[in-house]
Amino acid sequence: MAVRTPSSRIRRAVAPLALCAGLTVGLTACGADPDEGTNGVGKLSAPEIEQKAQSAADAAKAVRLSGTLVSKGGTFKLNMRLKQDGAAGSVTTKNSTFELLRIGDALYLKADADFWAHDDKATEEPSEADTEAADKLDDMYVKVPEGDPSYKQFRGFTDMDVLLAGLIGLHGEKVKGDRDQIGGVRTIKVKGGAEGEGGTLDVALEGSPYPLQFARGGGAGVVVLSEWNKDFPLAEPSKEETLDYGKQLPRT
Repeated sequence: MAVRTPSSRIRRAVAPLALCAGLTVGLTACGADPDEGTNGVGKLSAPEIEQKAQSAADAAKAVRLSGTLVSKGGTFKLNMRLKQDGAAGSVTTKNSTFELLRIGDALYLKADADFWAHDDKATEEPSEADTEAADKLDDMYVKVPEGDPSYKQFRGFTDMDVLLAGLIGLHGEKVKGDRDQIGGVRTIKVKGGAEGEGGTLDVALEGSPYPLQFARGGGAGVVVLSEWNKDFPLAEPSKEETLDYGKQLPRT
């Protein structure tokens, strides 16, 4: 004689399976080992994970850094490709966007006429002479003299070691956070403080344990780090598109 299973019993049996299937990205689904197929850093303590990420970054020869930084001086959007002997990319501030190119110690700044014509601290509109001077600089590579006061500031955006040291350091007690994905790569979070007030670092669980994202504490910006160790070409701009002002940048 056939025995029919009550529908309520079927629902009770199926419910756990449905719940398992709905868990996000399967990282910890139904008792599965979250470290299976990873580089193993997820099993380490928070300070050890941070150290692994720092060591991987220190050993890298190139990286792309993109995102937003908030400081007392304003908000900056960066999209820079960096390596030990140079960099190329763009920086966007509240009022303008400019490109930076560094090859060794040679640093070039490229911007449109509006960038050169306007001074953020100025209270008056640029004069006709200012505008004419700015037009000559429009879309040209202007070599930034090493003795110019702005050289150090601009170079800071192109220095791989300086940027990484300032962007991926956590403050406060290191706390292990949740698992996530950045750019399709599984990550483990390490937080500075229980709420991430000292920053939150996402470290790759696949391949080398590179830092893939850093959220600065206090909502001071989020940067994504990608293309680790992918080299890229750097070339001096041609003479036709370069202006060299000698000891100091033009002041319009």
